[in-house]
Amino acid sequence: MRERVEFRSGDLCPAIEAVVQQMGIAAVGDLAARHRKMLDAAFEAYEQLAEPVALVETVPREAFAIVFEGDGLNDHESPLGGIYPRADGLALFAATLGEPVSAEISRLFADNDSVGGFVLDAIASAAADRLSDRLAERMAERFPGGTAVLPYSPGYCGWHITAQRALFSRLRPGAIGMRLNDSCLMHPLKSVSGVLVAGAGALHRFRPEFDFCDACATRQCVRRMASVRAAARVPGT
Repeated sequence: MRERVEFRSGDLCPAIEAVVQQMGIAAVGDLAARHRKMLDAAFEAYEQLAEPVALVETVPREAFAIVFEGDGLNDHESPLGGIYPRADGLALFAATLGEPVSAEISRLFADNDSVGGFVLDAIASAAADRLSDRLAERMAERFPGGTAVLPYSPGYCGWHITAQRALFSRLRPGAIGMRLNDSCLMHPLKSVSGVLVAGAGALHRFRPEFDFCDACATRQCVRRMASVRAAARVPGT
């Protein structure tokens, strides 16, 4: 099943606390008045310009295996390689906030408004991440309680970025205005893609001890696994 999913920009608007932290500021209360005014203006611009839309396609394991393999450049071992064969459901996704918000970020930087561009970029990046989460929530509604759905994307955790080519070839997100350049960078820039994996909470658990983990600065997988354990009451490792 292949479907187009549309959201309102406000449905994806990130919490101000998350944006402030992404900007390297400890708390909202630490913002100077002029910076708070700039942040409010950036949120308003985001809500006016963002046009969130996604394509989602349910795929069998055999079809996803081809997408996962991509150009054959994945790490020898990766979490997803051991996870997807045991999944209860798989769905490819590609989603974007649309061209207008990305164009405005580029315009602000080109006009030497680096602070304004930085703030709007931070908001849009957080909103794009929420696109993946919202799609995962929608998919989870189709499964019984206790099923966890998490998004996984090329370029992370040993899944090579060049797998984007196979993903785009299968899903054809040009229908919602998305494309890849030769370096597998998505356009519009504020876009996300990957696979939604459904299964018991324990399916998504792994130890971040792979070779590529040493180069990871965020360790977001730890937070994601903790959220799954909390939701499904899965005992910790």
